[in-house]
Amino acid sequence: MATSNSYTGLLRELKVGGESYKYYDIQSLNADKYKRLPYSVRVLLESAVRSCDGFQVTTGDVDNIIDWEKSQGLEIPFRPARVILQDFTGVPAVVDFAAMRDAVKRLGGDPGKINPVSPVDLVIDHSVQVDVFRSNDALERNQELEFQRNKERFQFLKWGANAFENMLIVPPGSGIVHQVNLEFLGRVVFNVDGLLYPDSVVGTDSHTTMINGLGIVGWGVGGIEAEAVMLGQAISMVLPKVVGYKLVGEINPLATSTDVVLTITKHLRQVGVVGKFVEFYGPGVAQLSIADRATISNMCPEYGATVGYFPVDTMSLKYLRQTARDEVKIGYIEAYLRAAGLFRDYTDPSTDPVFSEWAELDLGGVVPSLSGPKRPHDRVSVTDMKQDFQSCLDNKVGFKGFAIPPPKQTNSVPFSYEGHDYNLTHGSVVISAITSCTNTSNPSVMLGAGLLARNAVRRGLSVAPYIKTSLSPGSGVVTYYLRESGVVPFLEQLGFSLVGYGCMTCIGNSGPLPEPIVTAIEGGDLVAVGVLSGNRNFEGRINPHTRANYLASPLLCIAYAIAGSVSIDFETEPLGIDESGVEVYLRDIWPSRSEIQQVEREFVLPVMFKETYAKITTGNARWNSLEAPSSLLYPWDSKSTYIKPPPFFADMEMTPPPVVGVASGRVLLNLGDSVTTDHISPAGSISRNSPAARYLGSRGLTPREFNSYGSRRGNDDVMTRGTFANIRLVNKFMDKAGPKTLHIPSGDTMDVFDAAQRYRDEGTALIVLAGKDYGSGSSRDWAAKGPWIMGIRAVIAETYERIHRSNLVGMGIMPLQYKAGETATTLGLTGKELYTIHLPQDLKPGQDLTVKVDSDKSFTVTARFDTDVELSYYKNGGILNFMIRKMAQQQ
Repeated sequence: MATSNSYTGLLRELKVGGESYKYYDIQSLNADKYKRLPYSVRVLLESAVRSCDGFQVTTGDVDNIIDWEKSQGLEIPFRPARVILQDFTGVPAVVDFAAMRDAVKRLGGDPGKINPVSPVDLVIDHSVQVDVFRSNDALERNQELEFQRNKERFQFLKWGANAFENMLIVPPGSGIVHQVNLEFLGRVVFNVDGLLYPDSVVGTDSHTTMINGLGIVGWGVGGIEAEAVMLGQAISMVLPKVVGYKLVGEINPLATSTDVVLTITKHLRQVGVVGKFVEFYGPGVAQLSIADRATISNMCPEYGATVGYFPVDTMSLKYLRQTARDEVKIGYIEAYLRAAGLFRDYTDPSTDPVFSEWAELDLGGVVPSLSGPKRPHDRVSVTDMKQDFQSCLDNKVGFKGFAIPPPKQTNSVPFSYEGHDYNLTHGSVVISAITSCTNTSNPSVMLGAGLLARNAVRRGLSVAPYIKTSLSPGSGVVTYYLRESGVVPFLEQLGFSLVGYGCMTCIGNSGPLPEPIVTAIEGGDLVAVGVLSGNRNFEGRINPHTRANYLASPLLCIAYAIAGSVSIDFETEPLGIDESGVEVYLRDIWPSRSEIQQVEREFVLPVMFKETYAKITTGNARWNSLEAPSSLLYPWDSKSTYIKPPPFFADMEMTPPPVVGVASGRVLLNLGDSVTTDHISPAGSISRNSPAARYLGSRGLTPREFNSYGSRRGNDDVMTRGTFANIRLVNKFMDKAGPKTLHIPSGDTMDVFDAAQRYRDEGTALIVLAGKDYGSGSSRDWAAKGPWIMGIRAVIAETYERIHRSNLVGMGIMPLQYKAGETATTLGLTGKELYTIHLPQDLKPGQDLTVKVDSDKSFTVTARFDTDVELSYYKNGGILNFMIRKMAQQQ
């Protein structure tokens, strides 16, 4: 680690256990100001001091951070210690790196310079789906299908692991990226050649924030931005406001950490924390385990903050020991963090820093809850669930409404399944999945679910066989302690058999529903329900046939599976009747918090973590048997429908072209509020009547071979055809939801991709009109890449989600924002006009621009380039083009 910067005088020696280390004594910059800084800002400060090179990071940047109370809103650089990827976002990142090597070579540079500078961990966790369920061999069969579908992708990633330095590939079947990060990959403190500094991370998945629960500053960025960090670029960010969120009291004995996080998510959405850091403090934090804190931090994207941070304390050290981290490392972690003023005592209010804003929650007031049916922050208490779902049937179509006419609300559709007759109604549960890093990392809720299953089976309760139940743990540790505690047979008896280790139902890898269920749902136009222990429930995400999806604790996933419907009041209605004819209520089988904690103390042991994660370095038989190329440049296969060089760098030259705007452009889509990246970016299954399906069919593939959009993120021909292909996309040009739009000159209704192609053939640039929170949701790079390939050169929205806005800039798409109080509606825009946007050559961040339309109307928008660095990326045609030119110049 280079120390030749302006702050080498701050280097101090630290001796721990007979070893000598060095660290930057950042407190000595200004002790009075330092002790007032939020702990998360202290990590930004240390990074700036250690990375100060006078170019990317200057002494002025350090001064601004130490003066945080006055400098909020100013641009600063940040050099994260590492990058983490999952395979859906990791494959396109490695594809881009491979293509960048080709481009650098074509421009006369050394392709070997395209190499990760900071450590990169890539966890293959998004490729397995619930094809087989309720079967003793479901895990084996699903994993075999995973390898059959993804062999080419896995071989490509294995090539990347060998071709690029500083890159670790965690094989499929190891667990979910964020749980593996928490339990194994997280360093807390780095030790590089004896220099100690805080672990920090950016990842290509928005739930990278989960690691904040262990005291590691980290958040999700766009895949494009992550690739720049991998190449040594600092992230350009705005010095954030930090909201202090005080926790007091103790959790209600009937509530779980899931209920806590759903309550916090709704509350912080109301407070308004978008673009801010949230830092938790107060005596209530000391009552929370690291798993509880990680559950809260995981949902950070759902409450809209950049991070949801818990500084390191004694509970963090206890967790490191529980997860079998090395004792020598734990020793220098504690010593360094105490020496650097980064160690926290939540019970001592004198150590509380200054915050920009404050909010508070009494944990004792948290009640069992769910969130839905379409957004993770729409919390509903269990006691109100039946009434709330009924109101959703009544309400007009929206986040809390389905507009089912009263005569159709009593629809009941009979069907047969495995030789027995059943009925489906509105509210029937057809998917119940214990899944996702949010909760599977937390032994308290996982063991609680197991104990609930045990109690239910002992009272003779069961789950209807047509309900697609599944258990997909975030790591093998979960299976270890569930098995040792004796609850696995009871989970299996209720249908919650192990189906795989990965991010499954929560990301749409729920697999197909049985055909009789699909027929019944479609025949009765039913609002069928999915209940999952995940973090996302946006429209069309979980399964195309579950219009309502609720986030819940693993315990409630089981409870609603037994009930078979969300239209139940657990207080007054029984779950079933036992063999003695006695009604069984949920309260009769709900395990006590003290019982769960006792089982956790007895069965969650360090040896489980040690044995489980030792297997990562040895791989598994399927992974080890894969053969991959060993060349510096990737040997592209023109016949591949999975891996293809992208078009982003095909025609680039050393000198970037001049900045141009939009001349006589057309609106491809006219969208409203809360359009998520799930609406924009290809995800889930590939519809048989979609442009992507037609493309794959033309390449000789059958529908059974289509796989998912996520698995084909390394092929732009598939991904571009799947952009804006969500069946729930609401486009104001159309009278119903779906992936259709108008080709304005002709008035033809077309698939969005086909319309974009026609516009491209006509030489017409495209724009998108949108409302508030455009691009909220997962940090999908293809939500920017796909639109760029389609020919979209600008988006005009009321507000943007942070990651998506930066991704648009990173791809060379202008993010423009209406003036406050103005919208497409208030301006009288139909979207059918011609649009012209002139860009001056001396364009500045935040500059006002004039948009002219052909109806002799014009209006002013703000160019949402937030920093000079962002603007330089845009002027180069995107951040990766900028990096290629930079690398090609280096000899």
